[in-house]
Amino acid sequence: MHPAHSTTEQLTIRGLRYNVRRWGPAEAPRVFMLHGWMDASATFQFVVEALAQDWQVIAPDWRGYGGTDWLGRAYWFPDYYADLDALLAHYSPDAPAQLVGHSMGASIAAVYAGLRPQRVARLAMLDFLGLKPPADENPADHLLAWLDAQSDSPRLRAYPDHATLARRLSAANPRLTEERADFLARHVGRVRADGQVEMACDPWHKVPSPFLYRVDDAMAAWQRIAAPVLMLEAGDGFVSQRFDEDADEYRRRLSCFADVRVIRMADTGHNLQHDRPDAVAAALEDFLQRG
Repeated sequence: MHPAHSTTEQLTIRGLRYNVRRWGPAEAPRVFMLHGWMDASATFQFVVEALAQDWQVIAPDWRGYGGTDWLGRAYWFPDYYADLDALLAHYSPDAPAQLVGHSMGASIAAVYAGLRPQRVARLAMLDFLGLKPPADENPADHLLAWLDAQSDSPRLRAYPDHATLARRLSAANPRLTEERADFLARHVGRVRADGQVEMACDPWHKVPSPFLYRVDDAMAAWQRIAAPVLMLEAGDGFVSQRFDEDADEYRRRLSCFADVRVIRMADTGHNLQHDRPDAVAAALEDFLQRG
């Protein structure tokens, strides 16, 4: 499958205009690809181009990202579970869905798969096994920081043009080819009213949640997942950085999944879908076609 272009469509999801990107023929098997934090649906372009067979790939821009409505105020993370529930009701009302999530998208998909196990046939998680917040963080201080942030409007860094943003993306990830950096700058960035370019993400995503992250809450959902799980870990990604020196915690979290296969991909950073899309596509197809 080598599509030159994706198409996008808009639909109303829980009162918001959602932008949904699609690749591939409508009659092909469906797979949903869910992007991560400060990203957008086009992040999966390189993986989709590397798929060997025809798939109907459906990838939404989450609320506050890309072409989906931005709130312009603080976000409530559980809304993503309800948004995914509504998206699947629209695109896959009669069959369990195959979900592929990167980072925050994997977080959303994994909790959802535990809450609605009958709605998920397979789950692939790209470089995510939960966060690891500082042990000494005080809940009251954390809540106060969130409260203080409400009095000012957060802002994103602006760039004079797409080429400058592409150079910034390459500096952050030296594995990016020039061609891929240019594509991402043009499809995951947007032109502002003043002509400058910024990432197509509501700046309010930069404001942390008012509540401390509790991995045990996520793990309680993971333990209810009935679908097979593929864990694609980046060789130099967030999972390795967080847990290579904490093997006990890694095993504790991984033990939540009743049916899990783990693949560690060398020469990849957190955005492994950009670094080695051919290998990611091959691993996904092998997983999605099993049984």
